[in-house]
Amino acid sequence: MSKTWLYALGAIVALVLIVAIRIYFPFAVAPIKVAAEPLPGLVIPIPGFPIPITNSLLTTWLTMLILILLALWVRSGLQSVPNRKQNAAEMLVEGFSGLAEGIAGPKWAPTFFPIAMTIFLFVLLSNWLDLLTPILAAVGIQEQGEIIPILRSPSTDLNFTVGLALISVVLTQYYGMRAHGWIRYWGRFIKIGWVGNLIAVLTGKRKGNPGAVIAMGLIDTFMGLIELISEIAKILSFSFRLFGNIFAGEVVLLVIPFLLSFLVPLIFMGLETFVGLIQAFIFAVLTLAFMSLAVASHGAEHEAH
Repeated sequence: MSKTWLYALGAIVALVLIVAIRIYFPFAVAPIKVAAEPLPGLVIPIPGFPIPITNSLLTTWLTMLILILLALWVRSGLQSVPNRKQNAAEMLVEGFSGLAEGIAGPKWAPTFFPIAMTIFLFVLLSNWLDLLTPILAAVGIQEQGEIIPILRSPSTDLNFTVGLALISVVLTQYYGMRAHGWIRYWGRFIKIGWVGNLIAVLTGKRKGNPGAVIAMGLIDTFMGLIELISEIAKILSFSFRLFGNIFAGEVVLLVIPFLLSFLVPLIFMGLETFVGLIQAFIFAVLTLAFMSLAVASHGAEHEAH
């Protein structure tokens, strides 16, 4: 029997077993909740302020552990002639490094690349761990008649997405001030230079129409406020884009098995794998783009827009 037939037979047997397990061993599903669920009996023992350990926080720690172990595993086998795992790691790093250089330029790419790459790998792995949700929901912790999943993607927890968005936006402002100086950088948003022009016109040091100077100054001030609001809105945009997409995927993975046969959800698991990859990539690339715009000159920023 050829290998193709063996693979096909193995796939058929696996699918039959899945259907049989689904039919003869039905399981309850964990309730769908927006907030991450605290795991019973697990807390961070801070005196006077114990912090409960949620399933999303546990997944965050697990993601960090896996990434550290993967990095140590790849590093342990570095050779002058790369093996398969080294080739895969180098392709990933070089590809993303080239993307960072294409967006940020050769000057800032070495600075921005580690940040964006870390965000990409962390969000990607945590999103893919979310694919275990339907399985772990069946073996979750029983608490007051409800099932609490052991693991939950951090991207479905607003605490995580808002925190990650704050890191991205705050670093963007930091590098913008580092590139231009804090007075010049924040001058993009708080535009009061026209007050000096008005004083010069009123004292006769400069020719001009005071009304026109005031009108243009107010317009500049308004536009600066709009730009400032858009910077703050990036936090909401980052947070809810990642949270909404991954949480929606988690809901689909939990609900579909009880609406359709057990085979159909496999399609949605493949789709959720792709969504997890795309969302991690978008978050990392947007961080790169915003940082690049922050360090670019004012004229270059308008050209980029």
